[in-house]
Amino acid sequence: MAAAAGALDTRRWPLAVLLWLAGAQGWYLASGGPWPVPYKRFSFRPEPDPYCQAKYTFCPTGSTIPVMKNDDVIEVFRLQTPVWEFKYGDLLGHFKIMHDAIGFRNTLTGKNYTMEWYELFQLGNCTFPHLRPEMDAPFWCNQGAACFFEGIDDIHWKENGTLVLVATISGNTFNKMAKWVKQDNETGIYYETWTVQASPGKGAETWFESFDCSKFVLRTYEKLAELGAEFKKIETNYTRIFLYSGEPTYLGNETSIFGPTGNKTLALAIKRFYYPFKPQLSTKEFLLSLLQIFDSVIIHRQFYLFYNFEYWFLPMKFPFVKITYEEIPLPNRHRTFTGL
Repeated sequence: MAAAAGALDTRRWPLAVLLWLAGAQGWYLASGGPWPVPYKRFSFRPEPDPYCQAKYTFCPTGSTIPVMKNDDVIEVFRLQTPVWEFKYGDLLGHFKIMHDAIGFRNTLTGKNYTMEWYELFQLGNCTFPHLRPEMDAPFWCNQGAACFFEGIDDIHWKENGTLVLVATISGNTFNKMAKWVKQDNETGIYYETWTVQASPGKGAETWFESFDCSKFVLRTYEKLAELGAEFKKIETNYTRIFLYSGEPTYLGNETSIFGPTGNKTLALAIKRFYYPFKPQLSTKEFLLSLLQIFDSVIIHRQFYLFYNFEYWFLPMKFPFVKITYEEIPLPNRHRTFTGL
């Protein structure tokens, strides 16, 4: 099938570009690049660019995490509800597209708290860039962060989702967890939607891991287990969005691709790929964009991934994209800690 106008087709690329791609991949592997590519941590969280605006304000009722008394008894709750439940009810729940959070209840004071991690500027901005005419490179509004606030909206979590006790900890353990959350939040600054694997089968090579709300919950559970928390034996499932591809090719960062000495052919290909994903489309534009995305990802089996502020080329494979709702067990207690 012939490529549609604007579609990406490496068969049309100059030999020099293909050799450059092969060299870039060789550099990554020669440098000992592991799979999955480690998520990059940062020394501080930058201020968001004023261009990036959230449709829904991030963490509007947020507060600092309180210091508990060491002998306080804190109940830990698993919270899960359909994404955008506040707007669409259980609609996305039918597709098992769920948002995860953690609840806490101090049994001595009776106060409840919610802690979650999500996008500052909504999911679309974290997954695809803006193509601004005045800029050569795609512009990303991608940050994710933790939000802590007093109260648990029981109806929000129970009506279409989950609110269930998973552990009981001491105030001392809670305070240690709070210190870890602060460090985790300051160094893990950007959201990653996709988990990229070689195939759907068990044991398949994982190229890239997601970094989203559920991963924050899982990291927090693991930290609590490390601190000695003992979790109940209940089934816990999480939403994951997969891309399937052959071995990815490292392309470079913004400067090396879009800078004055960058590769103009590659830069144009990346921008053409992202163009159909732009926000605020009319119905006609949306339908046309779906055709362009289908042509790029399914027909020509190409996807450009932005990860660790670097670009990668994914040679897509069947079934291309898949949303799963799979069990990830609660962690086992680390036996070196006692007195919780």
